[in-house]
Amino acid sequence: MKRQKRDQLERAFGKGYMAGIDGRSRSICPHETGQTRQQWMSGWRESRTDQWDGFNRAAQVQKLSNLH
Repeated sequence: MKRQKRDQLERAFGKGYMAGIDGRSRSICPHETGQTRQQWMSGWRESRTDQWDGFNRAAQVQKLSNLH
C-alpha cells in the first residue's frame, strides 16, 4: 500500500514546531520566502508560546502528534 505524501505546508509547520521545541533560533528556517516559510515560522512561534505557557517537552511532542 502506498503512503501519500503529507502536505508540504503541514510538514513545514511540524518541522518549525520541532525546531522551537529544541530551542533553536528562528533564523535557521530552511525556507527563504512564501507560504512554506510562513508555516515554518508559525510552527516555531506556537512551540515557543507553548513553552512559555508551561508545556513540557513531552506535552509539546504529544500536541504535535495530535495535530497530524
